[in-house]
Amino acid sequence: MPEFAHDLGHGDADLSYSMLLAADAAGALAAGVILESRGLLQARPRTAFVLAMLWCLAIGGFAVCTIYPLALALLFAVGFLELSFNAMAQTLVQLRAPASERGRVIGLYILSALGMRAFSGVTVGLVGGLIGIHWSLALSATALLAILTTLLALTTRKP
Repeated sequence: MPEFAHDLGHGDADLSYSMLLAADAAGALAAGVILESRGLLQARPRTAFVLAMLWCLAIGGFAVCTIYPLALALLFAVGFLELSFNAMAQTLVQLRAPASERGRVIGLYILSALGMRAFSGVTVGLVGGLIGIHWSLALSATALLAILTTLLALTTRKP
């Protein structure tokens, strides 16, 4: 985040830098309150895919954004979408895992999700050192979007 803040003209440790950090959290908080209080989204695999794809678009947009207010809005959307698809995916795992295997399935899901997140941080950082953090994050979001699009197409294709 420090390089993104610097490039947006808000690299000093002041309120405007903190707002970049808080925008993601505010989006997640809003998602939790709005989605839980209204029951707006039913837990469906297709919906989880679409939320994750929208998250990729929002984070990719943030990666290349040069306008501070737009960056705040995109980070808010990132937080909202991330909490939404992660909560929905976790719900689907819990609902669809066989009762006798549920603990192991949930454990594997969490380990995989957190492991992929850590691996992504390393790859975005390493590639970021070569091509710049903005393009590295945009490339990562684009790659994930391509994978999600392919998986969604494969899961909704009728034999």
